[in-house]
Amino acid sequence: MPTRSTPSSLFPEPQPASGTSDKWITAHCDGGARGNPGPAGFGAFIQDAHGQVLAELSEFLGIQTNNFAEYSGLLASLDFALGHGHRRLRVVSDSELMVKQIQGKYQVKSPGLRPLYEQAKKKIAQLDGFEIVHALRHKNKDADRLANQAMDRGMKRA
Repeated sequence: MPTRSTPSSLFPEPQPASGTSDKWITAHCDGGARGNPGPAGFGAFIQDAHGQVLAELSEFLGIQTNNFAEYSGLLASLDFALGHGHRRLRVVSDSELMVKQIQGKYQVKSPGLRPLYEQAKKKIAQLDGFEIVHALRHKNKDADRLANQAMDRGMKRA
């Protein structure tokens, strides 16, 4: 498993009890589409509280919208946390729309996004702690890189 010592500066150091399930992990997630809709992919860069890389996830999604890809990155991050016994997840995304929808500040009007939103809310409810914040694209470079790699793979540009 790769390691990196670049802790997230967006959040104060959590003070959890001992044990993996009580510690916060941070997922930087991103999605994109080349054309909208177009060839789409997501990336998720997941670190523990000390900045150690836990996972680098990416997947080509076929022809989708950028918002579908953004939600796919969030869902992959939630699946990783739940599947690996992590009970507290912070998500950083450069999708203002998705962040504000998950926070309840924006309605989900798109029929194509509604099922993804509902899946995310169900997964979030299974966690003991969840936070999501919007960050500008330059603060989300690793996830952006992974999303672009997924799109390149899908478009046979590797």
